[in-house]
Amino acid sequence: MEWLEVLRHIEVGEASQTEFKRGLGDFSGVGRTICAFANGDGGLLILGVVDPGGIVGVGEDPNAVQERLTSFLHSGCGRPVTAECGRELTDNGWVHWVHVRRHQRGYEPFSVNGRFWVRRGRASVAPSPSELQELFNAFGLVLTEQQTIASATAKDIDLDAFRSFMLAQGKRMEGDPQPEIESDLRNASVCDLLDQIQRPTLYGLMVFGRDPQGHPHTASLFVQCAAYDGTDRASPVLSVGEGKGRLDEQVTRSAGWFRSLGRKETYPGLHRRDISLVPEDALREALVNAVIHRDYTLTGSQVFLEVFEDRIDVTSPGTLPNHMTVDQARSGGTPRSRNEMMANAMVVRRLMERRGRGWLLMRHAMRAFNGTEPDLVNDRDGRFVRVTFHLKRNASVGE
Repeated sequence: MEWLEVLRHIEVGEASQTEFKRGLGDFSGVGRTICAFANGDGGLLILGVVDPGGIVGVGEDPNAVQERLTSFLHSGCGRPVTAECGRELTDNGWVHWVHVRRHQRGYEPFSVNGRFWVRRGRASVAPSPSELQELFNAFGLVLTEQQTIASATAKDIDLDAFRSFMLAQGKRMEGDPQPEIESDLRNASVCDLLDQIQRPTLYGLMVFGRDPQGHPHTASLFVQCAAYDGTDRASPVLSVGEGKGRLDEQVTRSAGWFRSLGRKETYPGLHRRDISLVPEDALREALVNAVIHRDYTLTGSQVFLEVFEDRIDVTSPGTLPNHMTVDQARSGGTPRSRNEMMANAMVVRRLMERRGRGWLLMRHAMRAFNGTEPDLVNDRDGRFVRVTFHLKRNASVGE
């Protein structure tokens, strides 16, 4: 891009694909803007200009500025950004610019230090869950069980957890001859080759990962827990927590957070009896279903465990798997898993079964507990499934 064209952009002012900055600053703003342009339709970043169109110049050494910009374009966004750098000496000092091209989709979105950025109007912002999903879809990265996670390596797999899982299935992991562990990981779909490097699949990372949420593509794949002093999310928050880790750890940690809220005291006779707000078996069943059957293509979304005055909601991204209807789920129809390998892992670890009894167990437990029926909502427009356990009128958190 020539200086005269840059001048025309300065005269027009900032827009969705044009941004001015006084200088490099701490470089974080420059990095966010370049990343956001690369994730969108491209754009022009101009340094040494303030809005609206005032040239103030950049005080730093011009060669050092260009070197820093070039270095960032090469390695600052996870992979090289195609862009054209330029500079011009004006009466008020040096003006630098970076013209970011529209990038061909594929591989994965651009990020800075593991965080994604997009343009929203004239600003570079962290994407909302829906924007992040659109971004991943635009770049062709739709997470499925067997999707290879490009930001991880085989070192991110906990081999002890993998070996114990194999032994639990009756597969011998010692003695001669034995295949190399790399072959075992590939044969079990825990890893696959990408760019000639063995990297975990989504299944491998979520079932055997050392830090499943420690990567950009999987950072939101956990259970978000919250308790409210009221009947909706606008009510004061009493407690928050996160069920992170591998899939089985997400369930146990979320259940542990729920247990920490306290128990309700009753006096059926002379002695006090402490009971949970809802049967823990029913809650655990809902949590297992939520993390296993969630739609992992909805990147940036989370499973929610929310405790209100009158109910407990467990919400999972996506609709019921494989065209199952609410009536089929309620009747205990033939079990259908969206994520078969993840479901099998939970069966091996004895956290679920494949008999289609999940809803029947929750229903029976709630009837025996307080005479209520759980609700099941399959929202195809909002793309979520929600199980609701109703509390008695006088039940509340910590009561």
